[in-house]
Amino acid sequence: MVDFGRVITAMVTPFKEDGSVDYDVAEKLAAHLAHSGTDTFVVCGTTGESPTLTWDEEYQLFKVVLQAVSGKAKVIAGCGSNSTKEAALATQQAAKIGVHGSLQVVPYYNKPPQAGLYRHFQTIAEAAPELPLLLYNIPGRTGQNLHPQTVARLAEIENIVGIKESTGNIDQASEMRRLTPEEFQIYSGDDYMTLPLLSIGAKGVVSVASHLVGLQLQQMIQAFYSGKVQIASEIHLKLFPLFKVLFATANPIPVKTALQLQGWEVGSTRLPLYEAELDFAQKLEIVLEQLDLNKV
Repeated sequence: MVDFGRVITAMVTPFKEDGSVDYDVAEKLAAHLAHSGTDTFVVCGTTGESPTLTWDEEYQLFKVVLQAVSGKAKVIAGCGSNSTKEAALATQQAAKIGVHGSLQVVPYYNKPPQAGLYRHFQTIAEAAPELPLLLYNIPGRTGQNLHPQTVARLAEIENIVGIKESTGNIDQASEMRRLTPEEFQIYSGDDYMTLPLLSIGAKGVVSVASHLVGLQLQQMIQAFYSGKVQIASEIHLKLFPLFKVLFATANPIPVKTALQLQGWEVGSTRLPLYEAELDFAQKLEIVLEQLDLNKV
């Protein structure tokens, strides 16, 4: 069973002023994060603005980040699509590049039934049987929920090893944990839900905040699993204002703004996402200053 660790960073995609991908900054940022608490990277997921990247850009980002963190961290490729064939082909290409796993989002817009969702993920898993696959359930973005019973069936497929759980629903997550084998890895897909999900057996988090507080997240998770729940709670509550402000508007606008405030030239977002309003940027800066995060 592959071990993706406890803190998986959903990495931003840096852009130049002309809107092209800045692979040099991506390389530098990945190397920095690999020394700052990140066990594994999700490249070209939601935070990486995958909807507005071309597949060629994504494949190049997989290569760049793999090289930057070689021997220090693993790389999970965001290969999801609402076209099963397209997702399967992208996953095969990512496997050839040498990534350590793929992240597969629930198909969006076309709203398939549970039977269709099962076949979608089964087909992708079979297209690259040696590559571990993480499911990604985020109904707030996709318009469709992957039910715990469907997850349990998918967990029987050998290379479907876990899920990024982003429903925000502790009841659903509890039922999913109850129905799946212990080795099936559940990761919180929301920073604010990490501690609650640890309490029902989650392994860690696919995090946005880890761009800024990766080491603190490692400390929180380690404290929890060492039986020091009070310390874990204190870290969670200290970081909670950051968790909230990073999702006060559409991700990844806040985290890119925060990185810019720290001096990282990650650029803006691609349309239709747009740069943060001035008043929001000021609120974000206050939170960063309170946590002494206003510089790298």
